[in-house]
Amino acid sequence: MTKIVATATQTPRYKYTSDEIIEAANLAWLNDLDERTARIARKIFKGAEIDSRCAVVPLEKVFGDASFEEKNNIYKESMIELGTKVLEKALAKANLLATDIDYLITTSCTGFMIPSVDAFIINQLKMKQNIMRLPVTEMGCAGGTSGLIYADQYLRANPGKRVALISVETPSITFQKNDLSMENLVSTAIFADGASCVILEGADSKKSGLNITDTNMYHFPNATHLMGYNLTNTGLKIVLDKDVPDQIESHFPNILHPFLERNEMKAEDVTQYLMHPGGKKIINMVEKTLATFGKDVTDSKAILKEYGNLSSSTILYIIDRYLQNKGRSGDTAFALAFGPGFVAQSILFKWD
Repeated sequence: MTKIVATATQTPRYKYTSDEIIEAANLAWLNDLDERTARIARKIFKGAEIDSRCAVVPLEKVFGDASFEEKNNIYKESMIELGTKVLEKALAKANLLATDIDYLITTSCTGFMIPSVDAFIINQLKMKQNIMRLPVTEMGCAGGTSGLIYADQYLRANPGKRVALISVETPSITFQKNDLSMENLVSTAIFADGASCVILEGADSKKSGLNITDTNMYHFPNATHLMGYNLTNTGLKIVLDKDVPDQIESHFPNILHPFLERNEMKAEDVTQYLMHPGGKKIINMVEKTLATFGKDVTDSKAILKEYGNLSSSTILYIIDRYLQNKGRSGDTAFALAFGPGFVAQSILFKWD
């Protein structure tokens, strides 16, 4: 089994309460809209039930008129800075050197950079020259689970190796000032910036902790329209179909039960559920379903409330919070995230 040996998170320098974000939005944007649209936007912001969020730039720049080129330059600088910092924090926790990492996986979907961020991190931290690289892009909110799944597959095939998975997301700079669609309003209300890192070792690890025991990817048929980004002259325009919660609800039994059954488990046997929250509507629907098995999504709701939706970083923030609370030998955890495609990615963990 693949073992998680350290996790770390890194927030950008700017942190704002929801009230501060709404006030800045009023000054820079909402007050210039027609009264009905502005009222709907404020209602969405307040109804998100998120206390605070972080950003790589001040709010006046988030709601400003920066060009796509300017936004993407901010993305590249933030990727390198936050990615390097969060990996250094995780290495320190694991008592490892940068040269101890054999495989570097990075995940992000909120900008473009070639070379990908892993090349810059390798140079900055002077990692080994034969390190393997895997940049995971276009997976959206499922990027964190994707990275964990690919790390698990690599470590099962390469005993004695170590993997670092880094996620950095900056959705704040994808804001589209002239887009008054519900998609843009909702995404502006829930998404936030942040970075996270997980270091993993193979089955020969002598450390006790949380192990990946099984993984699964479940693809929704004919559902590419549900989620993603469209590339426009002003940057990345969010695609977030209103049917996403209903689609998740209808497919949820087929995502959860067959995966657990092949591991000789039932839903009520799982000790803790670690679910990517998406937004309030999705996480409340999942919580209602899991409540029938006597389970909750405490860690997921806490991360959403404190940080917002961090796209691919969110599930790693949730795992980090879960690890801080520790588990007992034999405890199990089920992690799930959704992403463009449309896809649901599941991971089953067990403590030893």
